[in-house]
Amino acid sequence: MIVGAFLSALAQFDDPRFRRAVWLGLALAVALLFAMYAAVLLVVQWVTPDTLTLPWIGAVNGLSALVSVASIAVMLILSVFLMVPVASAFTGLFLDDVADAVEARHYPGLSPAPRAAFWPALLDSIRYFGLLVLLNLLGMLLFVFSGGLGMICLWLINGFLLSREYFTMVALRRLSPAEASALRRDRFFTLWGAGIVMAIPLSVPLVNLAMPVIGAAAFTHLFHRVNGR
Repeated sequence: MIVGAFLSALAQFDDPRFRRAVWLGLALAVALLFAMYAAVLLVVQWVTPDTLTLPWIGAVNGLSALVSVASIAVMLILSVFLMVPVASAFTGLFLDDVADAVEARHYPGLSPAPRAAFWPALLDSIRYFGLLVLLNLLGMLLFVFSGGLGMICLWLINGFLLSREYFTMVALRRLSPAEASALRRDRFFTLWGAGIVMAIPLSVPLVNLAMPVIGAAAFTHLFHRVNGR
């Protein structure tokens, strides 16, 4: 069921509506990563002196620029851990478009679903974003001091959080909050597994940029399959 949902999502790339959502998701993901990089760069330049006097060497100029260039490599590494928060931050902004495209092709008998209100969806995304940033920064430290085993813990944790967020937002388009929560509890391990499948490629640079949209499509399929439609 899980693999079939993700394969069905990937198979929809020939749909113009779906491709539009993919490009929008890519643009938003890159924009947020760039904003994070800009913030890191400002901090680096603020705490690093332009000139440093070293014993027996004298003044060394351009140190701030050197550290700034090095920070690009650091940011690329951080993106492995920060793409999960990025995926969460923009979920509420384009999930409806992705779900509409999936339902139009695969579930044409359904009536149109009401779209989520913009500000509540944005606030919900921001709430998850902060939590995921904190967990992934802690997971990054665990990864460094555990010889890489911390990445498995990150996949498990992020898989749970992503599955909860994505499935809930898809389910609320068709069910009441109580019904959505009951269905999520009933299919807990299936949904958690799907979240892990989504979390793993989110830690792969470049591939991770498209995963928020792919995940939204896959969880739309999962919702209709576990809901018996």
